[in-house]
Amino acid sequence: MNGKPFAKCAFALAISSLFTSQAIYANEKSSPKDAKNVDATKAIERVQVWGTEVKSSSVYMGGTAIETKQADHISDLLRTIPGVDVGGAHSLNQRITIRSMDDKDLTITIDGANQNTYMYHHMGNLQIHADILKSVDIEVGSNSVINGGLGGAVHFETKEAKDLLAEGETFGGRVQGSYAGNSSSGLSFTGYGQLSDNFDFLAYYNFVDRDNYTVGGGKILDANGNEVPGTSGEVAGLEGEVKDALIKFGWDLDAEQRFEVGYESYQDKGDYSYRPDMGLATDTAITQSLQVPLLWPTEFTRETLTLNYDANWGESSSVKAALFANESELNRDESGWAQNPKFAGWAGDITGTATNTGLHVIANSLLGELIEHELTYGLDVVKYKTDYRASLLNGSVNQSKEQAVNSSAFLEDNIDFGNGFVVIPGVRYDSYDIASAVVDNTFNQFSAALAAQYTFANSFIVKASSTQLFKGPEIGEVFTGAGSRDNANKNIAAETGFNHELAFAYEDGVLGADSFTAGLTLFKTQIDDYIYDHAQLPDGGPRDTWKDNIGDMEIDGFEFYTGYALGKLKLQLTYSVAESELSAFEQYSSLDGGRLDRQQGDTISAAVDYRFTDFDLALHWDMLMVDDLEDGLAIDGASVDNSKMSFAVHNLSISWQPEQLDGLSVIFGIDNVFDEFYASQSSHTGLSNHPLFGELYLMDYEPGRNVKATIAYQF
Repeated sequence: MNGKPFAKCAFALAISSLFTSQAIYANEKSSPKDAKNVDATKAIERVQVWGTEVKSSSVYMGGTAIETKQADHISDLLRTIPGVDVGGAHSLNQRITIRSMDDKDLTITIDGANQNTYMYHHMGNLQIHADILKSVDIEVGSNSVINGGLGGAVHFETKEAKDLLAEGETFGGRVQGSYAGNSSSGLSFTGYGQLSDNFDFLAYYNFVDRDNYTVGGGKILDANGNEVPGTSGEVAGLEGEVKDALIKFGWDLDAEQRFEVGYESYQDKGDYSYRPDMGLATDTAITQSLQVPLLWPTEFTRETLTLNYDANWGESSSVKAALFANESELNRDESGWAQNPKFAGWAGDITGTATNTGLHVIANSLLGELIEHELTYGLDVVKYKTDYRASLLNGSVNQSKEQAVNSSAFLEDNIDFGNGFVVIPGVRYDSYDIASAVVDNTFNQFSAALAAQYTFANSFIVKASSTQLFKGPEIGEVFTGAGSRDNANKNIAAETGFNHELAFAYEDGVLGADSFTAGLTLFKTQIDDYIYDHAQLPDGGPRDTWKDNIGDMEIDGFEFYTGYALGKLKLQLTYSVAESELSAFEQYSSLDGGRLDRQQGDTISAAVDYRFTDFDLALHWDMLMVDDLEDGLAIDGASVDNSKMSFAVHNLSISWQPEQLDGLSVIFGIDNVFDEFYASQSSHTGLSNHPLFGELYLMDYEPGRNVKATIAYQF
């Protein structure tokens, strides 16, 4: 597997960064006294994408959000944030990773509703269209007791009427059409308004028609760089439709209290490949070997109902509460197995359903005068239920179900001594009750966190923090049987450990800039009793596995950024590294030294924006460059060659919002300008040897050059 020499491209990248951009800048300047828990890692990155604001704990940029990007995949929003990647090119396979940890180790919510559902190991843990989002708030690494989990948190919030209405307006709307030559089109409608002084509403509908796109270079290549026989450059198994609808009603009970009820319905339907994450080369090889169809009628749906309550009381306290119910369902018509008599017993209709219900409450109170205490406290209760049903053509029905409940409470105190020194202690209690095929048990832990931060002259911040980690064993993936095929392991332990961070952040108007920013976060994450879903079963056959603790996983690295803003010009450069290594237990010594499969090489992103105010134009160019990884032992990685190719992807866009035509927005852009042939390193990659199918080349091919246009009118 060949890759570009990373070092040779680094200097060219630094030069080209003078012409690249992603519009990642803060909406307003903030200081530690202005924002909750502001510090070197809580300083904010913001990206404006028709009202979508992205905030990351790994970057702080000052200035004004100025640019719009045509985001039709979560990766368009998040990939250039240091420490974050989105693997998966298929619409069913949006898979967020933070510091090489995948979405199962993250806390992910939409409007307060927990989204963690391990539906299917060949698809991602999150499906949502970027256009619907108002904001994305990312905690890179678990660095406080508030969110819990192992690797961090991603909180999505959808749009609402009160943020879209201009002063004096009662009703408004927006229509948007988009076209991408490689290869999709979309149409969305939004209506919103004030039904009375206290009631508002929003109704949103988005439709995307996807075709099979062409890869960079126009050829589907195998591990040796040869074109895969029978392919044309198009990635078959992508053609389908995505529909996303949202209805929200808001009620301002008074000036200090607001209720909001929301209902969202998401549907992704098409004739899709059986393994959306493995790439066309693997799917072609397997289906030809088994003599079964390449494409399978598939439908994923998600329905979410939320009730949110926000309130302020007194002069210094507030609370946010979310009550939610979320149901995800994956259905596939697998009657195609009957084409081969050997597998006719598998033919039927397969459905996996995952339901999350719960309550999330978080409150803040400000106490004290000379020494100021900002208390953050709350609770989380989430119940996970899974249900599997296979209605087979031979008349039999297979069913299985599992459930787990996680209950937690937390308290954090931001103690500000008024001299630039801040101490942040915290404590969290988790009780995790699971009833699954693997284990029926309750796991409990008190976790603590402690951070200290000092601000020098309001422009330079230093922070050190340490946070205990906890995560109980997960229930089984839904679509392959909801635990019915899992082996029992009553002695499995919860994952625990620590995340340690040392961070520096600087912002000031130096070097002639309106704003110059720079920052560095060093981290080390230790996960004890790391759980691997496919550990070798003791005394079992070569393909017999179970879920077990296999050792202690260590992940360390850093995230660096720098930014420069002067007038109409804004520049940004980031560099991030995350390396992982397992210290295996004796019975799993063959895995000792293994890295996480979703680890990616050293990553650089660069960005530049320039606005031509006289012409109402904004230019945008961004670049993402990822170093290659050498072949080596990887947990759940490709078995023959798991090296990863380096790549560099450039995206260019120009937006026009004419002053004379208020409400009109036109965007033209080119993604993957130089038609790079690549796959995200957070996706499945590499060459494996399968006992039945022989060599399989895993590559979740990303789209090649994509010319895009969007026109929208807001009234």
